[in-house]
Amino acid sequence: MIKPVSDLTLHDAEDYPPNMIKLSILYPTTEGATFDHDYYRDSHVPLCLATWSLSSAQISRGVDGPYVASVSFNFDSVDDMNAAFSHEGTGAIMADVARYTTINPVMQIDEIVAG
Repeated sequence: MIKPVSDLTLHDAEDYPPNMIKLSILYPTTEGATFDHDYYRDSHVPLCLATWSLSSAQISRGVDGPYVASVSFNFDSVDDMNAAFSHEGTGAIMADVARYTTINPVMQIDEIVAG
C-alpha cells in the first residue's frame, strides 16, 4: 500500500491552486525486466484514474534516459493525494502492477510552482 505523505512544507504557486501536487511514478530501465506499455496505457492507468476520481494523466514512454516509462497525476492538494492513497481501491492498483511490469517503480512527489 502507498503510504500517506505528511509534514510537507508547501508554497503557494501563482498560476496554480495553492499546494497543487504532481505525483510521478517512474519505471527505471532495468536489465532483464519487462514492461507492457499497451496494458499500462489501456488498463492500469485508467484503473488509477477511475479509482482516484481523476480526469487525466500524462503517460510517457522512455526514449532516451534512465526510465522506460512514467506517468504523472495531478492532485489539488496533499490531502487529496493522501485520500487517493487511502482509497480502498488502491490495493487493487498495487496488485495490478505485476500484470504489466517486473520493475520496481520510483515515486516522485512535486509541488507545482509554475506552468
